[in-house]
Amino acid sequence: MDPLLVVGILIVLFAFFTVMRSVRIVPQARARNVERLGRYHRTLQPGLSFVIPYIDRVYPMIDLREQVVSFRPQPVITEDNLVVEIDTVLYFQVTDPRAAAYEIANYIQAIEQLTVTTLRNVIGSMDLEMTLTSRDTINSQLRGVLDEATGKWGIRVNRVEIKAIDPPKTIKDAMEKQMRAERDKRAAILNAEGQRQSQILTAEGDKQSAILRAEGERSAAILKAQGQAQAIDEVFQSVHRNDPDPKLLAYQYLQVLPELAKGQGNTFWVIPSEVTSALQGVSKAFTESLPRSSATREPSGEDRSTAAKEAAQAERAAAEAVAEAAETDTGPRQLGPGPATPDALADLERRHDNRHDTAQP
Repeated sequence: MDPLLVVGILIVLFAFFTVMRSVRIVPQARARNVERLGRYHRTLQPGLSFVIPYIDRVYPMIDLREQVVSFRPQPVITEDNLVVEIDTVLYFQVTDPRAAAYEIANYIQAIEQLTVTTLRNVIGSMDLEMTLTSRDTINSQLRGVLDEATGKWGIRVNRVEIKAIDPPKTIKDAMEKQMRAERDKRAAILNAEGQRQSQILTAEGDKQSAILRAEGERSAAILKAQGQAQAIDEVFQSVHRNDPDPKLLAYQYLQVLPELAKGQGNTFWVIPSEVTSALQGVSKAFTESLPRSSATREPSGEDRSTAAKEAAQAERAAAEAVAEAAETDTGPRQLGPGPATPDALADLERRHDNRHDTAQP
């Protein structure tokens, strides 16, 4: 091969390689630092840029987007001397590529160590209970300290989150027992409240039922009493409208008198003294003539005979009733004020015979 041809090819390749090294394309949200002869010259922005080959040195790209870094769990001692492991997550963003490259050698490692020391300082002033319930407070304190320290590094810390807080296993067991006891307590309280409410509702129902039952019985008694009062009033008004005389009442008295001796356990029967008066009233009712009025007429002979017969039958029935009552009694008895009943009956019969003879035509 011709040596001139080889030299020409080498020159072309060198020129092409030189041109390629002078052109730099930076993607969006990226940045690259450029050193010229060992000193910082400029920062390449996104897009097409040109540099001087073999004089300018271009460093690797720096990501300007927000980044997430998860640190491994770190043991931390609380105020009550308990060791807990805390796992944190950091959200940060590079705002100054020059400061991030020249102010700190490894900003990721620096942020991790700063997070650990700040976390131990914050947790050391809290007990376990406060540590478990104060995540927002811990996050805000960590973010304030980290943002202040990383500002000169060209880094802005946006958020710091605690991903997990792991206490020792014995503490976990104790916490589980405490939580179980609290839940059992709440369950017992709710059960007792339910039973109490149920008993209250049952008592209220019984009370309402008793009140309604009493009101119903009261209304029924009132209606029954009103009905009885109306019935008595009707009977009373009917009796007064018909205007009964003492003779009719005496006759009714004699009709009811034999019923007193029909009881099987009656061994002693006292005949009231009003029997003689009743008999006399009945006798007068059938022997005396009825008062004349515009509604009555002069009876004929047949009417007088029929009336005399009916009076004799009534007197005889009354005498038989008194005799039957006297025979039914097996013990001592008393007729009225004294033993004058046979003479009274004989007198009634004589008076009836006389009236009957007088009534004959």
